[in-house]
Amino acid sequence: MTKPFNDNSEVTAISTQIEILKKHFPQCFDKHGAFMPDKLQALVSEHGTAFSKESYSLNWLGKSYARLLANENPLTFLSEDKVHNQKPENKNTENLLIKGDNLEVLKHLKSAYHEQIKMIYIDPPYNTGTDGFVYQDDRKFTVDELSRLAGIESDEAKRILDFTQSKANSHSAWLTFMYPRLYIARELLKDDGVIFISIDDNEVAQLRVLCDEIFGEQNFITEFIWKRRASSAMADNNVSTDHEYVITYQKGGLKGFQGIEKDFKSYSNPDNDPRGSWVLGDLTVGMTAAMRPNQAYDLVDPKTGKIYPFNPNRVWAFIPQSMAKMIEEGRVIFPDDTDKRPMQKRFKAELKGTYNPLSSLIIDKVGLNSEGTRQIQSLLGGNVFDYSKPASLLTTLIPQLCIESKDIIMDFFAGSGTTAHAVMDLNVESKNNYSFIMVQLPELIDKKTEAYKAGYKTIFDITKARIEKAAEKIKTEHPDYQGDLGFKIFETVPMPEGYLVDHEILKSTDPLFFNGSNLNNDQLDDLLTTWKVYDGIALTVSLNLIDLAGYSAYQHQKILYLIQSGFSHHALVILLQKLDDTDKDKAFDIERLVLFAHNFDSKHQRELKEALTHYQNKKSKNISVEFRY
Repeated sequence: MTKPFNDNSEVTAISTQIEILKKHFPQCFDKHGAFMPDKLQALVSEHGTAFSKESYSLNWLGKSYARLLANENPLTFLSEDKVHNQKPENKNTENLLIKGDNLEVLKHLKSAYHEQIKMIYIDPPYNTGTDGFVYQDDRKFTVDELSRLAGIESDEAKRILDFTQSKANSHSAWLTFMYPRLYIARELLKDDGVIFISIDDNEVAQLRVLCDEIFGEQNFITEFIWKRRASSAMADNNVSTDHEYVITYQKGGLKGFQGIEKDFKSYSNPDNDPRGSWVLGDLTVGMTAAMRPNQAYDLVDPKTGKIYPFNPNRVWAFIPQSMAKMIEEGRVIFPDDTDKRPMQKRFKAELKGTYNPLSSLIIDKVGLNSEGTRQIQSLLGGNVFDYSKPASLLTTLIPQLCIESKDIIMDFFAGSGTTAHAVMDLNVESKNNYSFIMVQLPELIDKKTEAYKAGYKTIFDITKARIEKAAEKIKTEHPDYQGDLGFKIFETVPMPEGYLVDHEILKSTDPLFFNGSNLNNDQLDDLLTTWKVYDGIALTVSLNLIDLAGYSAYQHQKILYLIQSGFSHHALVILLQKLDDTDKDKAFDIERLVLFAHNFDSKHQRELKEALTHYQNKKSKNISVEFRY
C-alpha cells in the first residue's frame, strides 16, 4: 500500500522524537528498533552528564493528545492568492500573511522555516472565561486509534475524545491548545531566537511550567510586566489589576538583549573640560559606616577647607586615597552649600557602553491598550478591534534581539496586525529590512459589531486591512522610502476528498478511490505550493517555469517538479537534452525530480526511470526520482 507524503496513519505522540534519537543515537536501539534507555544513560554518563533522580512535570487531561498533534503532518494544502501576490508592491516582498488555523500553518512551515525565525511574538487567548476561548477540534479518532497513537489506555483515550468534542475552556483545554503550537514554534526559532508570549493572571502559572517543559527551564529569560490600562473602578476585592505579562524564553544560544540606548541630553561641557561632555553623578553608595569603615570619613574641599561629613547610611564611594586622586584630576565638584553633597563628573567618553539594561518593568517605554485602540481607529476609521496591543510594545521588544537586517519576526496570533505594523515602522526608523510572517484564523465577526458594519467579515480581513493601511501611511509620510511594504498572502485549504485514503498504486476499482488526475489547475497549483514548502523552499520564493516541448515543469535550484498531466515522450527527450546541456545552461543543474504519480501512468514512469538510469550511467551523475501521491 502506498500513502501520500503527509499521511498520518503511523504518526504517534513520540514518533518524531524517536526518529531524532535514532538519527543521533543509533546504538541505543536493538535490531527490532526498540529503544534501550539504559544504553543512552550509559552513553551520556561516559561523557560526564549526570542523570537527575528528581523531576517534576505538568500533567493534564489531553497532554498525550497534544503531543500527538505536535507530531502530525498537516491535513490541508497551502493555496496562493495570485491576484494579490502579483501586485507590483507584493511581487518581490519577503513578508507573509497566511490565513488559516495556526497549528496547520506552523506544521506546513516546519521544513522551509526550520531554525529561520529570530523572534516570535504571540498574544494568544487568555482563557479569561469571557474572551471566547473554547477548545475546538475537527480531527476524527476512534478510541482504539488514539489509544495506539498516543500510547495511552483506552479509558483515557475515551475521556480525551469526549473532552476534545466538549468545547471546553478549562486549564486542560487551554494547555492542549497551546502545547503543539509552542512545540513547533521552538523548531522554527533560530539558535539565538526568542519567543515573547503575552498573557495575564488566568494562565500565567500554567504557561510558565509549560514553557519550562518545551523550551527548558534554563532558557527562561524574564517575565516582563507592562501596564495595560489606567486604574479602573471595576475591580474585584477593590484591587484594580492593571498589568499583564510578556513571558520570555530563548531557544538557547542568545548572547543577550541589546538594552535601552542611554539618553545623553543631560551631558554638557560648561567648563570646557578637555575630556569632553559630562554629567554630575552621585559620589556615595548605600553602605553603612559599620559595613564600610574605610569609606566613612569627612571629605574636605582642598581649595576652601569646607568640610562635608559622611552620611552613616550612605558612605563615600571611594576610599581616601582614591578620592584624593579624583580630586586632583578635577573629577569632584564641591558645592558652596555644605548641606549639599559633593558630586563626581561622569564623562561620556569613559562610559563602558551606550546602552542600559532593559528593565523587566516595561512601563515608561510602552503605552496602554488605549494606545492600540487609537492606532486602530486612526488607520481603519473606527473601533473595529478590541484590546489591540500598542505598537510601542513591539517596537520596544523587537530591537532587543533583531540586529541583522534580514531577521524574520513571526506572530501566529496576528489579530489586528500590530506586529506587522511595528516591523514596518521599525524598518523605516532603523533602515533595517526585517520581514514578517503573520498568521490569522478567518474567525467570523459578530454581525452586530462596528467592525462588521464597516465591512469586515472576519478577523483576517482586519489583519489584512491594517497592514495595507499602515503601509500606505508610511508611503505618505516617507515618500522616498524604498523598503519592503508589501506582503504575500497564502491560506490553508482542504485537501481533495479521499486524498489521504490508503490505495494501491493505480489499481483500485473502488469508485471512491482518489484519482489525482482529476485535479484541476488550481488544485495542482495548491499541491505544488504545499510540496515546495515541504521540500524546504520558502513561500516567498517563486519557482521557475521550465518549458519541455509544451509541458510545464517547475524548478528551484536542484529540484524539478513534474505535476501536470500530459508528459510525453517528446517532453522526456527535451528534458534529457536540457540535462545534457548544463554546460550551456548552468542554472539547470538538476539532482532531484519530484513527480505527481497520479499524472504518470506505469508506462511513463518506467520510461522515465529507464531514460534517467541510462543518462546517469553515461554521465556518472546521480539524479533521484520521487513519485509522490
